[in-house]
Amino acid sequence: MDIDPSNVAAAQGWDGPTGDFWTDNADLFDAGVARYRSAFLAAAALEPDARVLDVGCGAGQTSRDAARLAPAGHVTGIDLSARLLDLARRRAEREGLTNITFTHGDAQIADLGTGCHERVISRTGVMFFGDPVAAFANLARSLTPDGRLVAAVWQPYAEQEWVSALRRAVGAGPLDGVGPFSLGDPDRVREVLTAAGFGPPDLPGVREPMCLGPDLATAERMALGIVGGLLDELAGPARDQAMTDLRAVLAAHLGPDGVTFDSAMWIVTAAPAGR
Repeated sequence: MDIDPSNVAAAQGWDGPTGDFWTDNADLFDAGVARYRSAFLAAAALEPDARVLDVGCGAGQTSRDAARLAPAGHVTGIDLSARLLDLARRRAEREGLTNITFTHGDAQIADLGTGCHERVISRTGVMFFGDPVAAFANLARSLTPDGRLVAAVWQPYAEQEWVSALRRAVGAGPLDGVGPFSLGDPDRVREVLTAAGFGPPDLPGVREPMCLGPDLATAERMALGIVGGLLDELAGPARDQAMTDLRAVLAAHLGPDGVTFDSAMWIVTAAPAGR
């Protein structure tokens, strides 16, 4: 797999411990963001014969959704994590979906073809590029003249209680404009996409609860995947107190739908400029 130098650290994480965690907890993540599914698929508006590229496809739920909506078309999922892709392939095979191909690659520089996809879709998978303008330009080249990008991305950190509450519990500060929130600012999204060759995007906002798990034990496992590295930086009484505070935050958010927190996404849609 060829990796752009700006994405080496991301590849090491996603094709390593980060990817391992999300592979082991793929069902929990899919369930956690399940309330965004209908808005995302409605925006994608896939025709039965659509050719679809799913960027950062992970364990492949969105790829499988697309394959069912486009039974006469084809879906290609691309991701940096070999383990997530292995799980995605096994799940597609188990569900009898034969119109999916999964590719281990860096979408920023991979050969995605030219003018061959009616849709490029991504659910929380396009926020980590080292050079987002180059990456989105590569995605734009792969679209047909009437094609469209549809991407669900997190709104700013301040809107994400599922992260901010956990980080405060362990004494950590905000993550403004970096990592998963790098496309949280609508002006930043417009700047990146237009520089990459897209026309002005639409960014309707969607707010839904993010579920970390159906019970406290499961939610704690997910929370540790999100902020466990910060806990590892603490020792002795400080770590014990942070863990106590984290558990208290999770308990305060336990309700009939599990352990839920506020969250918000943009459903970004854009077509290549001039098409």
